[in-house]
Parts: sequence; structure tokens; C-alpha cells
Amino acid sequence: MDLTEKIAYIKGLSEGLSLDESKPEVKVLNAVVDLLDDLAYEVQDMQELYDELSAVVDEIDEDLADVESELYDDDDDEDDFDDFDEDDDDFDDDDDVFYEVTCDACGKAINVSEDVLLEGEITCPNCGETIEFDFSDLFDENGDLCDNDCSACSEKETCDKDEKETGEKEPEE
Repeated sequence: MDLTEKIAYIKGLSEGLSLDESKPEVKVLNAVVDLLDDLAYEVQDMQELYDELSAVVDEIDEDLADVESELYDDDDDEDDFDDFDEDDDDFDDDDDVFYEVTCDACGKAINVSEDVLLEGEITCPNCGETIEFDFSDLFDENGDLCDNDCSACSEKETCDKDEKETGEKEPEE
């Protein structure tokens, strides 16, 4: 028997007693029974909403478990490091190359990834100043990596790397 059925039973008992409705204590008793009836319906509504909410939370939990499984590649193997092979490239850290740069403004050293360096600038987390990285002298006019060997370079007629490094022009042939 749920709450609404219990309240209906009590209401039936009070009506079956044929109490005098003009007496104040009967009015109070009827008001209490009506209040209990209203409360029972409110509790029933809240229970239905709770059940709906619980079902939604269960769905979200299942979806989150799927995402975690996909994200962490969880193959029900709790100890993936036991399968680690030093010759295998699965756990290769060569992709994560970091460089230490020093901020000219505050003098603090910062570790930055190669990707950040290639972006050309970063804001110093210590002082907020912009640190710029200039790689323009590493590339020739075609955008190819320059090895500073101007004698072997197809750009030797227009290249001024030797002039920048030594302060003198390369003799023309």
C-alpha cells in the first residue's frame, strides 16, 4: 500500500465515523487529512520525477563509461605496463620534445614544447611578457631548412648567411 492509498483509507475512516462537521476538532481533523492527501500526491509526483532523473543519470553514466573506455583505450587489462616492450614504439616519448627558454624580461627559465616554439611566441607565465621566437635565419627564401653551407646552396648568389656570421662578404666567382 503506497501513501495515497493509506491517506485514502484514513479519509474513508474519518468520513465513515459520521462526525459532526460543525465541531472545531472535526474541522481540524479534516484539514489534517486533506493536508496529508495533498502531501501524498506531492511525494508521488516527486518520486516520479526522481525515477526519471535517475534513468537519465544512468544513461549519462553509461555514456561516460563509453567515453572513458574510448579515451583511455581500456581493454579490461588493468596492467598495461606489463605488456611494455622496450623495442616497441607504442610508448615512444619522442613526440614530446621540450626546450628550455629564458624570458628576457624576468630571467626565469620556461620549458616549452616544440609546437609552441614553432608558433613563434608565448606569454611568459611568470611575468606576462611576450617571448618571441625568430627562426627566419634557419630557412632560405624557398622556405627550405638552410644548413649554412652556402657553397652547396642553390641560393648562394642571394644568400647573406656568411656575411651575417663572419661580417664579410663571400667572394664572388
